[in-house]
Amino acid sequence: MTEGHIKEVRRALQKYQKYILFKLDNKKSIQYFNKLQRECSVSYYKKQMYQILKYLKHLKCDWVEEIQLPRNPVYTPIRFSSNDIKNTISFFQNTTHLLQIRALILLGVTSGLRAEELYQLNPEDINLQKRIVRVNHNPENGQTTKTQHSRVSFFTPKTQSVLQKYLLYYNNECTYSRLFPQTTLTRLFSTAPIRVKHLRKYFSQEWDRQGGPTSIKKLLMGHSLKGDVDLMHYNFQSEEDLKRIYDNVMIKHTIK
Repeated sequence: MTEGHIKEVRRALQKYQKYILFKLDNKKSIQYFNKLQRECSVSYYKKQMYQILKYLKHLKCDWVEEIQLPRNPVYTPIRFSSNDIKNTISFFQNTTHLLQIRALILLGVTSGLRAEELYQLNPEDINLQKRIVRVNHNPENGQTTKTQHSRVSFFTPKTQSVLQKYLLYYNNECTYSRLFPQTTLTRLFSTAPIRVKHLRKYFSQEWDRQGGPTSIKKLLMGHSLKGDVDLMHYNFQSEEDLKRIYDNVMIKHTIK
């Protein structure tokens, strides 16, 4: 569970507790649930309710079992193309953060990291020479992954070139504790054509467009392997194997 997800859960429970005046009450709770359902999208409502119901079950509230959630809405993923990425880089063309943003965007679209994972990166997590980015699950250092396992991913030579320039600037000029500070970048991307979380979606789609194997994409992106018998019990790839397969798929990626 990432720090961002923990904050979302905490906010959901705090809003609920404030509405019921911190006193568990069936009638007041149902009023809050109905209010959420009227004012929010189905997906947002279900996310909020999932956390609240877990909380109430933990408190052994018998009436929780009577609450029925609506079915999931039909979801059609948004297609992201190289033009979307180029337009986003152009959007920041005249900002003082351009080098940092180009490094973030190119690393995101060529590595498949989650937004939270990008925000948690330290300079030592990036091996420029080998084009490796290490995604660490190390809560003591403020680094977490969704699966609670560390992994590696890779980036292209073009990304390597931009990261080299940014790391030089970062080491000499910046006072940030992380390479890509979340608060600053969330604000900068709030009016951009895409969000940081979309960079990972672009990577997933581009990998498939290039004919990359889904099993390797799951490993690089840090997907949960539960239910995937092949990846859990049979398909082991070394770091060298993963990089060779990655390069066969992504080495020609040309966003500048």
